[in-house]
Amino acid sequence: MRVLTIDTATGAAAIGLVDGDTAVDAEPMRDATAAQHVLPLVDALLAERDLGIDGVDRIVVGRGPGSFTGLRIGMATAVGLAAPRGTLLVGVATTAALRHAAGMDAIAVIDARRGEVFAEGPGVELGAYAPADLAQRVPAASLLIGDGATRYREVFAHCSIPADDDPRHVPAAAALAALAEEGAPATPLYIRAPDAIPTAER
Repeated sequence: MRVLTIDTATGAAAIGLVDGDTAVDAEPMRDATAAQHVLPLVDALLAERDLGIDGVDRIVVGRGPGSFTGLRIGMATAVGLAAPRGTLLVGVATTAALRHAAGMDAIAVIDARRGEVFAEGPGVELGAYAPADLAQRVPAASLLIGDGATRYREVFAHCSIPADDDPRHVPAAAALAALAEEGAPATPLYIRAPDAIPTAER
């Protein structure tokens, strides 16, 4: 089975392909507009493998939590690729994918903007936290992964955080594909209100 993976919940657009026992992760794109480049990244990765989108059996998309805009772009792209072809589409929590690859003792920490992070791991219920509050919850030497951990590295000085370019900070194709067997609908995992609020609701 060939599985295309897409995750835009973190500060990087992560695209990957799992073909049987082989997992390939494209070089993550890390910039403010990364999520907007999902389709070119998908096209480039499939072309490298001499495949077209019709050769994909399943698409797995990261559900977040993460950037509201990033999630919407990633989800819309995945739906746009899957729906016309009837390709099976599955959602997987980004925090779960990060921890699956790094080890279940790890705590996934994703930059939530607004001076907060989304986090999940041992002793940390999935939620939005002020970095200082989260730092008080996690034991010394805990392994923290994700772009929230690297952004607030100084706040988590008592923890173990890999180098900024360590692949454990980005959801891996193999982890997303493995968790797809227990996946959920491809809907965004929001755990706080979006940054933009319609005028009528203010």
